[in-house]
Amino acid sequence: MTRIESTFETLKAQNKKALIPYVMAGDPTPDNFVGLLHDLVKHGADMIEVGLPFSDPMADGPTVALAGERALAAGTSTRDALNMVAEFRKQDTQTPIILMGYLNPVEIIGYDNFVTLCEQAGVDGILMVDLPPAEAGSFTQHLTEHAMNEIFLLSPTTLPERREQVLTHCGGYIYYVSLKGVTGSATLDTDDVAIQVQAIKAETDLPVCVGFGIRDAASAKAIGQHADGIVVGSALVQNFADIDASDAAAVANAQQKIMAKMDELRGALDSLTV
Repeated sequence: MTRIESTFETLKAQNKKALIPYVMAGDPTPDNFVGLLHDLVKHGADMIEVGLPFSDPMADGPTVALAGERALAAGTSTRDALNMVAEFRKQDTQTPIILMGYLNPVEIIGYDNFVTLCEQAGVDGILMVDLPPAEAGSFTQHLTEHAMNEIFLLSPTTLPERREQVLTHCGGYIYYVSLKGVTGSATLDTDDVAIQVQAIKAETDLPVCVGFGIRDAASAKAIGQHADGIVVGSALVQNFADIDASDAAAVANAQQKIMAKMDELRGALDSLTV
């Protein structure tokens, strides 16, 4: 059983929903990032999605895309991101870490080498936005052999054939994209999400987590009533926009705002009767 699977088993036994924050590796600075991960856990994160900085992030809205630009400008590479996860693991051996990114850097590093580096760093899951299950080849099995899950996206427009492939090959949890848009979009139809999540859960025993468009206690609670967990990125990452990353006080203030949002989201999920 992977750390992701074990965490969901524990949450189910506790009648709790998973809170999964997304943050970009190296944002606002590489030096601050590991501490940010630990603070997220202290404020209720059950798992953490770590974005891998990439120059052409097709699924990301402006907020997350700019976070990637800041991380790249600070010199953060995919290997640096893995080193940050390894540093986090020195103190935290329990909280699952999922890498979310794009395939180009993996192609450059090499699939086998990338999997080895992830295992050594203590990564638990991989979500490559532009790697569909039909083209994943042996990558999924290779991750499974190294106690990692490959996570795929489902969206409102996923075709039946692709949906079947995702449900067959996905591990850890299903990531349901709540809307037709990029990360941080505002038009969240919670009634439609509820219908879609229930339909997915009727076809798989995997937990279903929902992301894109969740930004506050109300949306977290509305989605948490139906999903096994929520993923929140833009509502957190936006706090690092327009600050001077060399100003320690500004960075600390931004992190405090992120943790206040985490407390809000955690409280909303824990208030649910499940």
